[in-house]
Parts: sequence; C-alpha cells; structure tokens
Amino acid sequence: MSSRYDDTNRTPQEYEVLTGGGAETAEIAKRGISRRQMLRRAAGLTLGVVGAEATLGALMMIYPNLKGLFGSPVTLKAKSTYAGAEQKDISLDQKGLFYESGAKSYILHLLPGGTTAFLLNGMSLDNAMAAQDWVKDSDGSYWLALYQVCVHLGCKVPFRDDCNSFKCPCHGSHYNIDGEYLDGPAPRSADRFTMSFSGGNVQVDTGKLNQHVERPDVGTRVLRTPYVAVCAAS
Repeated sequence: MSSRYDDTNRTPQEYEVLTGGGAETAEIAKRGISRRQMLRRAAGLTLGVVGAEATLGALMMIYPNLKGLFGSPVTLKAKSTYAGAEQKDISLDQKGLFYESGAKSYILHLLPGGTTAFLLNGMSLDNAMAAQDWVKDSDGSYWLALYQVCVHLGCKVPFRDDCNSFKCPCHGSHYNIDGEYLDGPAPRSADRFTMSFSGGNVQVDTGKLNQHVERPDVGTRVLRTPYVAVCAAS
C-alpha cells in the first residue's frame, strides 16, 4: 500500500505540511532520502571539511609564505651594482658576472661590442634570446639570470675566471658565460630564471625556471665559445 507521502507530483510546500517539517525536510522527503541517510551525508561532509582544513594547515607549515624568498620573485640590488663587461673581460663578482646566493643565481651583465661576439643576428638572435630569457636593457646591454645547478646531476657549478666559462667540478660539464652547453655529460644548456627590473633593482623570479634550452649547434649558438681554448679540470 502506498504512503500518503509517495506522490512525487506534490510540491515541497505540500510535503512540508504533510511531514510537519520545514521546506528543506519536505524536499528531502520528496526525493526519498531518509533522515538516517541525511545524517550520514552530513557527517561525511563534516569529516571532509575537517580533513581539508587539517591538510591546508599542514601545507602552510611545510610551505610558508615564500614572498621574497627562493621559489618566488627575489628583488636583488640596484642595477648599478652589477657592472657590465664584454665577454672576454668578465670577472666573477667584479664585473660582468655576479653570484647572488639568495636567488641561487649568477647575474650576467654583458656589454655589446668589443670582445662580445654574437653569432646570430636579426630575428634569429631576437628569437634565440627570447627563448633563453635574455633581457635587453635600454642602454643596449644584455642581462641573464643563470641557475647555479648543473643540469647533469645537480652539483653547484662555479664560474672559472681562468676558463672564462662555467666548469662543473663533479663530472666536467662545461658551459659558456651565457649558460650555453660547451662539452661534457650535461644533456642541455644551463637552466635560467626569468628576470626583470623593478624600481631600479634587478629582480629574479626563482619560481619560473626555464629548463628547455637545448645544446646549441653551429646554427643556433648565441655567443662565440670562450677565448680560453682549454679548461682543465679543477
């Protein structure tokens, strides 16, 4: 025998009168959901919310606000702090190339002309620079933020003034001053960060790492190889 509540043509308001509950209860009754099912669903929803809050709290403890720290945009010193240099004259932390521990980066400030020899020109050079995150300043000089880690097995790569290039002490991967692959086991050129200028300061976005600069060939290399012919192991 059918119940007086089984008429699916009734409106929620009619169910409200028949069941003695509110509009929400009437709607639940019309859908055929029992009070027990409703309580189970409410309990499940509560547990889900509590679990989500606990997870969020744990993540906030593990990953605190990274503003200004590695993994986010890091504002460095004023542009004038980083003296530019031509390719052959670069000297670490003196002119042309500077190490910034807070950004785990080498900041390259390369002056055009003289011993700086770009092997591409026109649109070919512009496209290569865009793909490799070069920044051309209003004075015509060029900037780049290179990640300190070797792309082979993750060792920190030092710049060798005696080689006019980067040479990894672990397995010998060798990179030009702009991070382009020269020789060794590295599978690609050095990774680099997006960089820009903010209020007259250099800013490196350490949350944006370009890991897609391939080994160059004769037709794609941006800078001439180092002026030092051989870079011996350190």
